[in-house]
Amino acid sequence: MKRILLLLSLVLLAPALRAQTPRPEYPRPQFERNEWINLNGPWSYTLDPAGTGLERGFPQSQGFDSTILVPFAPESRLSGVEHKDFIEHLWYQRSITVPKAWSGKKILLNFGAVYYQADIYLDGQFITRHFGGSSSFSVDLTPWAKPDTAQSLVVYVRSDLRHQLQPAGKQSTRYASHVCNYTRTTGIWQTVWLEAVHPKALRSAQVNTDIDNAQIIIRPEFYATGGTRLRATLLDGDRKVASVESDASAGAPLVLPVKNQKLWSPDSPHLYDLVYEVSDAEGQVIDRVRSYVGMRKIHAEGNRLYLNNQPIYLRMVLDQGYYPESQWTAPSDSALRNDILLAKAVGFNGARLHQKVFEERFHYWADRLGYLTCGEMNSWGLDYNLPIATSIFLPEWCEVVKRDRNHPSIIMWVPLNEQNNVDRTNFPHFSEVLYNTTKDYDPTRPVLTTSGGAHYKTDIFSCHLYHQDPEALRKELWNDGKLFQGHRFEIEPRVLYNTGSNFPVDNNATRWLTYSGDIPYLFDEFGGVSYSERSGSGGWGYGGASSADDFYRKIESLVDVVIGMAPMIGGFCYTQLTDVEQEQNGLYYYDRTPKFDAEKLKAIFNKEIK
Repeated sequence: MKRILLLLSLVLLAPALRAQTPRPEYPRPQFERNEWINLNGPWSYTLDPAGTGLERGFPQSQGFDSTILVPFAPESRLSGVEHKDFIEHLWYQRSITVPKAWSGKKILLNFGAVYYQADIYLDGQFITRHFGGSSSFSVDLTPWAKPDTAQSLVVYVRSDLRHQLQPAGKQSTRYASHVCNYTRTTGIWQTVWLEAVHPKALRSAQVNTDIDNAQIIIRPEFYATGGTRLRATLLDGDRKVASVESDASAGAPLVLPVKNQKLWSPDSPHLYDLVYEVSDAEGQVIDRVRSYVGMRKIHAEGNRLYLNNQPIYLRMVLDQGYYPESQWTAPSDSALRNDILLAKAVGFNGARLHQKVFEERFHYWADRLGYLTCGEMNSWGLDYNLPIATSIFLPEWCEVVKRDRNHPSIIMWVPLNEQNNVDRTNFPHFSEVLYNTTKDYDPTRPVLTTSGGAHYKTDIFSCHLYHQDPEALRKELWNDGKLFQGHRFEIEPRVLYNTGSNFPVDNNATRWLTYSGDIPYLFDEFGGVSYSERSGSGGWGYGGASSADDFYRKIESLVDVVIGMAPMIGGFCYTQLTDVEQEQNGLYYYDRTPKFDAEKLKAIFNKEIK
């Protein structure tokens, strides 16, 4: 009966959803191979409210009773499900067939992201478990894959936001959305795909660009080594710029000289193609990967940020990456590109990618279009004074940094947001460990350890203020000859999770970093003026405008205060690009239609620094 219901549900899927594979583009554009199969599309699924699926034999399922469209989360309209309540246990199933031509190769099952914990089964056999709702991961199916044979793939998802032991971002911990917390994203929310690679193929490559010496340093990692060689070729269109070859050795760097280098910047986002080829002892190419690279440098010196050794002023917008029909998942690749174009149209040169790890395809478009971004983690949802919380957060953050560190558009890492009341036992230590670890994974970018909160060890100081009155904003930003030092909260004992014991509190043990002008200072959240002409909107915002003209006046007066403090303040981030559900602070409506005259906004945000 289950198989009959499954087939019936497939037949009844909307024709528009069945017409083509959703999100068909290759999801990893900086590491692309030819031999891959997109597994997006209809999967069978079932909710498991009591978490009894293991007892009922769900890992051995050949198909559940209902259908969902992957990669859209079950809370979303595009998934065909729209289940808005909490989902703590969720099962997916679909049949996969590994092509016969892939025999003898390593068979990889790749997930862009699954929120939050994912257990993978093949024909009822447990394969692996992944923790982390925003990082990509790969599963080696080789020992269990049977080429040219249909096999049942089952994914068991577990999530519990209300325990506050997993990074949640802006997902609501109440039944409904409220204030600046929105509809949840559970389960598979990015592309799933199969890929075939040679057993000695390239696993990854860290790419650092050194514009001062006109060279690229590549640090490769392989699935296995021995008797193979790696060649890296740099191309500018059809012209070969450089090529280097060496024995395949994990971590041993390759250096590509770049004569007459063309730099990447927002004004000229030039990208070189980069091709990796692994060859065997006979010289036969056994693995070929296509990539690209942008020659650029970002660094902090004194209280200024420099791009390609030139001072840069950041004019950024807060982008939360939510979509009305699909929550965290962009409905299409073009939607990712369009969000960047919308931001550039109103005068921004970049964005804080706020409380969400964005899809790799977003970074691809930012690279192509010349759009500066701050790579952030969905850090809300954990109490970082608890050691268990920090041990959960750090491994996933490392996976995120490793995945995205080759994108030239990302100019800084921002792992945490608004951690304030944290001058206690664990957080100061964790903040330092987080900074050091991020630098270990990527020494080429500044780290703003906590945006708008407690600063212990950081390359950049930042603050968030939402005063709607420009004079009140000016007085708080610049008080008694000093820039705003950050919010201070009363320190109090905290009950340790699930033990009943209190943290010891020593008010003299730690002190926040105070701003003394020796590192860049960013005003990376302000504005938030809400406005909507749509009837029945009644949404939330930090402050309202009575008309479009009133809106222009309000934000111009606030922007004048911020820009007037340059270069002491090295840039700003305006809240925000679009409305999100009930929050109406956007410069565009939630469906991306315009609220305002783009040219008027551009004139305000692009005001000249005097």
